[in-house]
Amino acid sequence: MAATDPMLRQSPDSTDLVLRVGPAGPTWNALTSAGQALFTPIALGLPTLVVAFAMALAGARASTVFVVVGVIVGLEYLIGWLALASSRARDILRVEFAPVGVPASVRLVRAAGPDDWLPVNTLREVRLTHKVVEPYQGDYKPAVSTLALELDLRGVREQLALPFSGDPQLLADALKDLLGPAGVAVYLRTERSTRDRPQRNSGWTSGGSASAGSGGG
Repeated sequence: MAATDPMLRQSPDSTDLVLRVGPAGPTWNALTSAGQALFTPIALGLPTLVVAFAMALAGARASTVFVVVGVIVGLEYLIGWLALASSRARDILRVEFAPVGVPASVRLVRAAGPDDWLPVNTLREVRLTHKVVEPYQGDYKPAVSTLALELDLRGVREQLALPFSGDPQLLADALKDLLGPAGVAVYLRTERSTRDRPQRNSGWTSGGSASAGSGGG
């Protein structure tokens, strides 16, 4: 029986490596970016308050100050929205392999929509890097595990972190079962390290010498 993994999902036409659940397309990308863009005016709140304070000191009416501040906040939100939607447009949501079984084509589905289908042999290799940061002796915090995916597609390397909490070997085996017949190499590398022990605050630990002068007559 072929290895399976929850991140690999079958649809009627393809097998999908799902990196992030959600619809794709420019409209959805703009809508999902709208909420997060609200943090832009908050982050720029101090400069906006400085402008409002300066206008108040210059004797501007309160209504004028409110209008100007409202325009500034609106522009900040609009710029933040456009910048966020643009930066997220190329985020990869999933990798699709078609048809089901032995895939002949591959495409990346980004937040702004799917790329064109490419022959599967343009995917030269898939690399999974499993990094484990283990606790030092006496550390009560658990080990931290992350998984990174690297796709060599047409000589361009796409690198991204996976929302992963399972067995990396299971995912690697599942990808090998899927892509091996198509001639795509899949590699898994595990890197282990120990969490740095926190350094104690350095301070003066040696006492200074004090001298007292005595007067004699």
